Amino acid sequence: IKELLDKERNTPLNIAITGESGSGKSTFVNAFRGMDNRDEGAALTGVVETTSEVKPYPHPNYPKVTLWDLPGIGTTKFPADKYLERVGFEKFDFFIIVSADRFRENDVKLSQEIQRMEKKFYFVRSKIDNDLRAERRKRNFSEEETLRKMRENCIQGLRELGVESPQVFLVSSFELHLYDFSLLHETLDRDLPEHKRHALLRAMPNISLEIIDKKKKTFKRRLYWLAALSAAVAAVPVPGLSIAVDIAVLVGAVTDYVFGFGLDIKSLQRLSASTGVPYADLRAVIVSPLAAVKISKELLLKVLSQIAGAATFMALEEVSRFIPIVGIPLAMVFSFTTTYRLLNFILNQLAEDAQKVFKKALGLNTSV
Repeated sequence: IKELLDKERNTPLNIAITGESGSGKSTFVNAFRGMDNRDEGAALTGVVETTSEVKPYPHPNYPKVTLWDLPGIGTTKFPADKYLERVGFEKFDFFIIVSADRFRENDVKLSQEIQRMEKKFYFVRSKIDNDLRAERRKRNFSEEETLRKMRENCIQGLRELGVESPQVFLVSSFELHLYDFSLLHETLDRDLPEHKRHALLRAMPNISLEIIDKKKKTFKRRLYWLAALSAAVAAVPVPGLSIAVDIAVLVGAVTDYVFGFGLDIKSLQRLSASTGVPYADLRAVIVSPLAAVKISKELLLKVLSQIAGAATFMALEEVSRFIPIVGIPLAMVFSFTTTYRLLNFILNQLAEDAQKVFKKALGLNTSV
């Protein structure tokens, strides 16, 4: 069980972000990782090409998930016909081709080569916020109509260059909750194998309430495995061992929840910096005592002591193992039930907190 859980947690995912110079690749890399361009460890950005070599940017919370900022295609060092070979295409799970206006011949050549190598690729039209800002100055402006025309223009351009049935995602790296980023995630989720799908979801920024709910459901599916692990250890007739393992399981799981929901201190600080909402205001809507703190055995025991019935169940588990014949099966049942109920309670509370933080960051009503 532990090997299965560790394998899921350590699944690598390598995402290549490419496109022509100045398309906003590096900003997209930062946004995907939930980072601001000014954060330490952020990809360099600028009005000129700032990426001169293939550079990996691990996710701050999930280092096995790596976004690779690739140099602009068509530069002297990375000509279109040698591009995939020089960037080491074989290590990437899929490619995202970014353009700030219209996709060009080099983008299409790249997509055709990626397809020939039997890899997946996706077209992202970036800097949508800039275009909408310019269009708003015009009379009779309609955001919906403007977005429709932008999408159709990109699709038509790709068709003319020989791409069959192209799909284009309109994205603002500064406002991922708007436009097509959610649709991009849904498409990636559909195309990736299951173990890679989990890795992607864990690393996704909380761009919508739906994403938070998906994370909660994924964590909830793992509850049975964690509870089963706890029950298996309860079958070992060593006093105190089961409780010690239960606490270790709980610490690992709760830490996973906190980071997955972006409720750790650094994630909240990055969210505060990118949205302009003070950290104290984000922290104020959080109820769980396990958010925005370092999870330790001592803290968890203190929290568990305040949850109704937790201490009783743990004591019953330890006492029941000494009952002849039925003791070990009883201890296993108590251990499974206790671990499942406690983690389910904590998970629900942290998921609610993540929703409140999301709403607060966007200026929505957090009481709903």
